Amino acid sequence: MFVDTHAHLYLEQFDEDRDEMLQRARENGIEKFYLPNVDSSTIDDMLEMEKKYPEECFAMMGLHPCSVKENYKEELAIVENWLKKRPFVAVGEIGTDLYWDKTYIEEQKDAFRIQANWAKDLGIPIVIHCRDSMDLTIDLVQQEQDGRLSGIFHCFGGSLEQAQKIIDLGFYLGIGGVLTFKKSGLDQTIKDIALNHLVLETDSPYLAPTPFRGKRNESAYIRQIAEKMASVKETTIDEIESKTTKNAAKVFKVVT
Repeated sequence: MFVDTHAHLYLEQFDEDRDEMLQRARENGIEKFYLPNVDSSTIDDMLEMEKKYPEECFAMMGLHPCSVKENYKEELAIVENWLKKRPFVAVGEIGTDLYWDKTYIEEQKDAFRIQANWAKDLGIPIVIHCRDSMDLTIDLVQQEQDGRLSGIFHCFGGSLEQAQKIIDLGFYLGIGGVLTFKKSGLDQTIKDIALNHLVLETDSPYLAPTPFRGKRNESAYIRQIAEKMASVKETTIDEIESKTTKNAAKVFKVVT
């Protein structure tokens, strides 16, 4: 069994063929899908998908940094209300993003700290987005880490030094389609990282792996990422499957 630890399968890109997309994933051995929230506009669709596929889909709750604007306190109040209302597997996705817009970076940092502390109080992990802001986000986690913070640095694409800092903080590295990109350099980085620090993800519908790059991503493509990881780590795909699935269970506190 493979696990897709990060997939936005509730988005409109899947509205025409969601059932078929999930069946393709099952046929490729992917049996669990973790759904990160974006903001208040995505909650209903995410929870509806979880309700429809309760044995396979598991919702997170959080405010994505790209949705942090002037009204972020209002958005956070909605997140907080949901976290009080029912259990979620993680607070996510949260973090910082300096790629699209630097206008609200101070608000992003504040939103991250607030949500990280909610996760600590609830005893659940966080799932971190950090595009063009890896060092900044590592610093934020270091400031908040008191032994209660755990989770995944989603879509990791950093250096070996950054990877080691993340691992030292008790976090996992989310490895997705970027691993298959020829010029990403991620293959060289993860060569020296033990498998017990890695989880697989797609970030569907974004960042499809080679040979599907530029097309809509979907969870079935976990297999392409796993095959590339097996090649880089000079091991079998069965070993990748076993280790990354166990890691996912650990981070999301799943009893196996």
